[in-house]
Amino acid sequence: MRRKIIIFFLFFLIEVSTFASKILIPMDNSQKDHLKAYGIAYWILTFDKEVEWLLNYRGGSFMVDNIDKFEKECLLRGVSYQKITDGAAQDIYSEIANPAVNMEVVKLLKAPKVAVYSPKTKQPWDDAVTLVLTYAEIPYETIFDDDVMEGKLPLYDWLHLHHEDFTGQYGKFWASYHQADWYKEQVAEAEAIAAKHGFNKVSDLKLAVVKKIRDFTLGGGFLFAMCSATDSYDIALAADGVDICESMYDGDGVDPDAQSKLQFDNTFAFKNFQLEMNPYVYEYSNIDMQVSERPVSEENDLFVLFDFSAKYDIVPTILCQNHEKVIKGFMGQTTAFRKSLIKSDVLIMGQNQSLGEAKYMHGTLGKGTWTFYGGHDPEDYQHMVGEPPTELSLHPNSPGYRLILNNILFPSAKKKKQKT
Repeated sequence: MRRKIIIFFLFFLIEVSTFASKILIPMDNSQKDHLKAYGIAYWILTFDKEVEWLLNYRGGSFMVDNIDKFEKECLLRGVSYQKITDGAAQDIYSEIANPAVNMEVVKLLKAPKVAVYSPKTKQPWDDAVTLVLTYAEIPYETIFDDDVMEGKLPLYDWLHLHHEDFTGQYGKFWASYHQADWYKEQVAEAEAIAAKHGFNKVSDLKLAVVKKIRDFTLGGGFLFAMCSATDSYDIALAADGVDICESMYDGDGVDPDAQSKLQFDNTFAFKNFQLEMNPYVYEYSNIDMQVSERPVSEENDLFVLFDFSAKYDIVPTILCQNHEKVIKGFMGQTTAFRKSLIKSDVLIMGQNQSLGEAKYMHGTLGKGTWTFYGGHDPEDYQHMVGEPPTELSLHPNSPGYRLILNNILFPSAKKKKQKT
């Protein structure tokens, strides 16, 4: 009798394997490696095969055709998956299609071409986006000012702005690090590129770069920025034609009327901010929430993702896919954004309401979109200059890093029409 049961069970397994039509990659707490799961989805897209993103279904799961090489790749990368029958897949579609549930299906149609804006000189800090792209095995190309000025941005679908100062003040690191070799190398590189393109000041070069990135977004590009690349980008746009750099940065003094000359209509996200004109202070403006204004410990520093309608607000729903709704906070040169200085048409997707700050937000510009994410490294609360990079193999289920990867797959998404 026992032998018959074993034989029956083996035949059952063979039957399920034979008739399984789909591979489900769950993204709830059953997933062993959330970050590499995004890499699997991207990799499948490179074969011109569709990936279905099941928004809000088990943490925002992926579903693909049952093809041997897809299964083998999941096994190779340590990504959890399930083989399911066509009937089981139809049951999932039916559940998602129910108007009473906050779920939706979107198709991912192509692998976006990814660029990371980063200097060629070695930086004394890591960059969360390049770390997670490398860990997830998603290919990217590094570009910098020469590439932007030479008109190469249209070659890419998605652009990440590195930990960067677009105001031409070198991160306002002068007081602490102007004798450091890395700082001197950064200044020399920036000045050489500025001169190459006919600019007398690095701030003028950076303004030209900022405008080309703006045009990339207007034309349909997907822009993502973290840490100081967020507020310094908008400050540079607002200060078009206004000298806000002290003599140690550009050889002459600031415009004494700089604050009154800012043009907030030029910016993506922020309005009515006050510049920090003191060159010895490690801040650009009051956009960033100061440490003294954030009376929270590391354990209590959290932000909450908003719930959006998956059937009607697909874009923010995609960008907020996660297995957690309350996310650990993390600091940076720009940690979080003062809500009172955010424009009314900007969509806040993650915030700490009690502190009056936004952490994660999104907007549209022309045919394109942009996303700003405050902080430096989602798994290193206070990353200091010179510290080693985060080892993501220790954080394969990081909800903070998942938000970055949502943005990387976002350009591929198209809503699926459900069967009636």
